Amino acid sequence: MRIFVAGASGAIGRRLTPLLLAAGHEVTGSTRTEKVARELENAGVHGVVADVYDADGLKRAVVTARPDIVIHQLTDLPRVFDEKELVAAYPRNARIRIEGTRNLVAAARAAGARRFIVQSVAFAYAPGREPHVETDPLNLTDGPRLPTVRAAADMEQQVLASGMEPVVLRYGLLYGPGTWTEGPARKPPVHVDAAAHGAFLTLTRGSGIYNIADDEGTVSIEKARKELGFDPGFRLPA
Repeated sequence: MRIFVAGASGAIGRRLTPLLLAAGHEVTGSTRTEKVARELENAGVHGVVADVYDADGLKRAVVTARPDIVIHQLTDLPRVFDEKELVAAYPRNARIRIEGTRNLVAAARAAGARRFIVQSVAFAYAPGREPHVETDPLNLTDGPRLPTVRAAADMEQQVLASGMEPVVLRYGLLYGPGTWTEGPARKPPVHVDAAAHGAFLTLTRGSGIYNIADDEGTVSIEKARKELGFDPGFRLPA
């Protein structure tokens, strides 16, 4: 299949693209710089420079790629954890999830993509009985993560209403190579390789919303296990 990965150079994108290539898929990956686009090319991905806020330019890039599936792994977060930088990044990340998603969904539809997979968050649930299942309400009323949760909710609804086959992956807080921490530090956690494999699994199965996290009691991953074959213990070869 032809697959367009928006955010191919991010923490999950870098672990996902080898899985896609190994399975024989034709992968186009977007990034914001020519340097990273060349790195993607060297890894076997067709790298394209695209600005998610340039709706026309993004549409041209996606239409040219003619993807069967678009995978939205875009974020705007610091590479290294710094509390001040993270707080400053919240509005930018929210903008990607709202405006950026709008432009990417429009580009995917223009390209005739049949399936759209998006990265969301599993830490957005309103306080209540755990483990949270996918039908539990999100906390859209208060808390320090309110801008993030509201933007994620907006993004999810855009994808679910896109007219394409929608898959929303509510990821736990990442750990592992290329993330802020080597081991699980905050709940709910998920290893970056398991997160990437969760996206890979949804190329050919599943629809709707899935929690993708470690099985430690904060969120339920039974739906992802049953419908996707998700295994939180999955790791890429060293």
